[in-house]
Amino acid sequence: MAEKQIDHLQDELSGSEVYSPDESVQWTEEEEKKLVRKVDLVIMPILILGFFALQLDRGNIGNALTDGFFREVGITQNQFNTGQQILSLGIIILEIPSNLILYKVGPVLWIGFQILAWGLVATFQAFQHGLSAFMVTRLLLGLCEAGFIPASLYTITRWYKRNETSRRFSWFFLGNLIASAMSGIIAYGILQMRGVAGLSGWQWLFILEGIVTVVIGIVFLATFPKEVSNPVSLLKFRYFTEREAQILTERVLRDDPSKRQVRTHVSWEEFRATITNWRLLPHLAFTVAGLAPAQAFGSYAPSLVVGFGFDRLKSNALVSIGNWALLFVNLFWGWACDRMDVRGPMVTLGFILGLGFNIGNRILVDSTNSNLKFAMLTLSLAFSWPWHPVNGAWLSLNAKTAGERSITMALHIMAANCSGLVGKAIFRQEDAPHYPVGFTIIAGLSAATVVLSSLANLQYYLSNGRVLARSGLKYKY
Repeated sequence: MAEKQIDHLQDELSGSEVYSPDESVQWTEEEEKKLVRKVDLVIMPILILGFFALQLDRGNIGNALTDGFFREVGITQNQFNTGQQILSLGIIILEIPSNLILYKVGPVLWIGFQILAWGLVATFQAFQHGLSAFMVTRLLLGLCEAGFIPASLYTITRWYKRNETSRRFSWFFLGNLIASAMSGIIAYGILQMRGVAGLSGWQWLFILEGIVTVVIGIVFLATFPKEVSNPVSLLKFRYFTEREAQILTERVLRDDPSKRQVRTHVSWEEFRATITNWRLLPHLAFTVAGLAPAQAFGSYAPSLVVGFGFDRLKSNALVSIGNWALLFVNLFWGWACDRMDVRGPMVTLGFILGLGFNIGNRILVDSTNSNLKFAMLTLSLAFSWPWHPVNGAWLSLNAKTAGERSITMALHIMAANCSGLVGKAIFRQEDAPHYPVGFTIIAGLSAATVVLSSLANLQYYLSNGRVLARSGLKYKY
């Protein structure tokens, strides 16, 4: 009787339908490890490459600011901030609809055409002039990018078991991190093309990086496998044998039966259950507060370094130091979470470290020590968001069904883009050049994340932890 009650509790918590494993499919541990490594080589690189393109096209405008962008386009700093907020708004508007379409048509077509769409917008933004053109371009870029990140995260959960997702989410965000780290170095070279064919350096920056994105979109459409049970690309290349496909499908379903996708739509019940889930509120709140400083630094870090007294073009390359450091911190965070099988405490630890460095930035606002100010900013960048992909894995593990998981990932990234509405307005023209108000706001937001993430940990302990403890089960957060 007790065993039946525990089984019922497991089904209730996972929201899964009754699932009967296919006992004819068996495999060894070594065979599974080898197959997972193969999945890593097939699935992750192309998703990482897509994220690389997204961040390159979204973030290169920060590098353009060091090449006379305001003057030549004909906008002010505060108008620029508004345009960046409009980009985030465009992403927010289509985030959930985009994931609903993904659920219907699959990742290959939807993600592939998204990459192509924003790649074309990113390329032709090189010819914008005037406030109206700038605003429209920012909106179009946001609308085209909407849904890529949650769609990719959702796709990863279809290929991996629950205790494998934190690390893969961190790997996925390598695309963002590598682009952030390389964009300054790339910009340092491209911006020196000013005058070639009568174009400015920032125009060449948009053209060349946009073309790269279009190529990546074509590669994605041609090479990405359709689904786990049918791992064949549009060019009919089969990555896994029939037996390997069976093992891939069966191992994931035995780990989490809720991933058995028998429908091509999200039910109203799943949608309602997700958007009314009060447990998501702290996650969404600390995502907005936690990423707002990163959004601010993403647009203004090169300009801040110029304000410290460093060379205009070299500042782009200098900022990449903190972004390269974040890459390794991010990898460590994902590895540690899967190793220790915990996510919530690592999210809070990331916020605590970030708070310390952001307080340091505020203290040094009036300092004349350029090297010390640059070092503190670099540390802030290095620990700005290693918690973000881990938070995605944390949310995914607590989704009951595939449909809820899809909507949850969309809400997660919507919150990330809501942070742009806050972060893009932190460094304002009237606060320049030292931005004391801006750095005070950043420190305050960082303090709020520590409180909110602690609340999230507490709510799971009090709700899930006690119920599972009474049943003899271990709650993994």
